[in-house]
Amino acid sequence: MGHGPDRVWSRKAGEKEMTRTYYWIAVLLAVASFIATWILYPQLPAVVPTHWDIHNQVNGYSPKWSLFVFGPGLMLAIIVVFYFLPWLSPKTFEVDSFRATYLHIMLIIVAMLAYFHGVILWMVSGHATNVGRAIIGGVCLLFALLGNVMGKVRRNFYIGIRTPWALANERVWNATHRFAAKTFVIVGLTGLLLSIIGFTGWPVLILVMVGPLAPVAYSLVFYKQLEKRGEL
Repeated sequence: MGHGPDRVWSRKAGEKEMTRTYYWIAVLLAVASFIATWILYPQLPAVVPTHWDIHNQVNGYSPKWSLFVFGPGLMLAIIVVFYFLPWLSPKTFEVDSFRATYLHIMLIIVAMLAYFHGVILWMVSGHATNVGRAIIGGVCLLFALLGNVMGKVRRNFYIGIRTPWALANERVWNATHRFAAKTFVIVGLTGLLLSIIGFTGWPVLILVMVGPLAPVAYSLVFYKQLEKRGEL
């Protein structure tokens, strides 16, 4: 019994160290993206492409300074938002109940933004790049990585499949996210494979949309089943 406070203190110290590690890695990714943009900035044209349609055709341009905003700026914004969300969480919906997974998701998102920014920098600096294929492949990988931890997400208002039915019942939430873990991984890996072998456009995008939409429908169906059986 006497070792109880020591174990609690040790656990909290470990959680703080883990939190610092995740945030430091995320910040370093943002700083690396900033430095890469700064180094390439003098040789870039005044206006650079920043948006592509489904057929990999450029349909949007922005001043080159906007690369700092869409790249490292957006990454830092995500980091700040994730830092303050735990403080904003209401009781019984705290992200502290799955803090390691929460931080892991933040790092996945920041890393994917760094990848997307790197693809754009590579292209605007004069290298031939199929941006659409690279971005869609990255999105598919993002889904697969998120699916790998989706089953560990607990009820909250910020992360996961936040349907009314899932938020209303913990059993529905957990079942929905176990189902989402499967659909995210299957859809993500299938889409990534299709992108690698050359498929892009609507077929892959429609497949990717199945990832989050299928669990939404599942949460409603499962909730109604429990409701019908009087198990809510």
